[in-house]
Amino acid sequence: MNLVQSDPFNAFIETGGPAIPAGSEGPLAGCRLAVKDIFDVAGHITGRGNPHWRDESEPAAATAPAVQTLLDAGAQFIGKTQTDEFAFSLNGHNAHYPQPVNPAAPERITGGSSSGSVAAVAAGLADIATGSDTGGSIRAPASYCGLVGLRTTHGLISLDGTMPLAPSFDTFGWFARNTDLYITVAELLLPASDFTASRLLRIPEQEAMLAGTTEQNAYADALRLVQDVVGGATGLQLTALDIEERYWCLRKLQAREAWESHGAWISAAERNLGPGVRERFAFGTTIDDETVNSETAKRTALTDELADLIGNDGLVVMPTVPGAAPLAAASFEDIQDYRERAIRLLCLSGLTGFPQLTLPVASVDCAPFGISLMGPKGSDRSLLDIGRKIIDRASENGTDPWTR
Repeated sequence: MNLVQSDPFNAFIETGGPAIPAGSEGPLAGCRLAVKDIFDVAGHITGRGNPHWRDESEPAAATAPAVQTLLDAGAQFIGKTQTDEFAFSLNGHNAHYPQPVNPAAPERITGGSSSGSVAAVAAGLADIATGSDTGGSIRAPASYCGLVGLRTTHGLISLDGTMPLAPSFDTFGWFARNTDLYITVAELLLPASDFTASRLLRIPEQEAMLAGTTEQNAYADALRLVQDVVGGATGLQLTALDIEERYWCLRKLQAREAWESHGAWISAAERNLGPGVRERFAFGTTIDDETVNSETAKRTALTDELADLIGNDGLVVMPTVPGAAPLAAASFEDIQDYRERAIRLLCLSGLTGFPQLTLPVASVDCAPFGISLMGPKGSDRSLLDIGRKIIDRASENGTDPWTR
């Protein structure tokens, strides 16, 4: 099997191997499906972005249930896509493999860890590609590459047959060539939602993380689009944890869980982990039980507070990331600095488990830049319906450079 004739964007890690049967009929019939290399596909090795793991692994005996759902709906599996090493990054650069290229802004990074999947869809090599979001690995790449991206409500889609990173944060996600197809996939994977937004809420702390004046102006334009559809916005103040406390809460709990997931294997031999990934796993060894208990209590307080403030009708609007994707030629240190700033924006959804949708209706320096909507748990499909209305409004206004 080799259904990908050319891959100039370094999106795929494997395009050969056994063919995977697809449903003969269904809503995804004729759609090309790429699968991030942390999800099992029967007969194919799940490499987890690390060549040592790949060399030591056997082909999967069964396909991850969420992926199987898409196959049963008619999608045709075309290959496994690159992931950042053990999905423990946000930059789309795996030290062991060629860096994926951002089709929407080739001089900029794709973002990760769903780097190959986002590149495959943005380049038109696949119609659908699975991804995951632990700290932002659907939302950031989607924003960087001009696609819709939903971090689903935590626990709503099965992660059986999936490499764990930090289980209390890990979620299943996907990219698709357009909003209608994105929603078709959602209808297969997610329960219906009766959420109706009657209050639009802004968080000043989040908006203060925008990188500069150009980004603030682009965000203001996107915010007007959202308000045209949803209505005027009021301020929301979170008191349980400020933005720095949220950042460190995620960093500490995620790192500890990541070490619990992979530490035994990493410690058994020299694994040559790439820069950044190596340090993040090492940080996980420093997080003791007392810290876990303390940070978990803070996380619970934040989740309860946000749930009370949003209620059953509140919709939070905020920047997805601080701006356009960093330049691929930027220094490792500069890209890492941007990553840490982005995590401060992305961590709210990860800590609380609430769904967050990024929409590609803005641009900065001729590159994509997303605006996000967050609703209560289980509101995923309603968020997508609202998102489609916003994208339609952008199209009517001629202000949607990345959604046409």
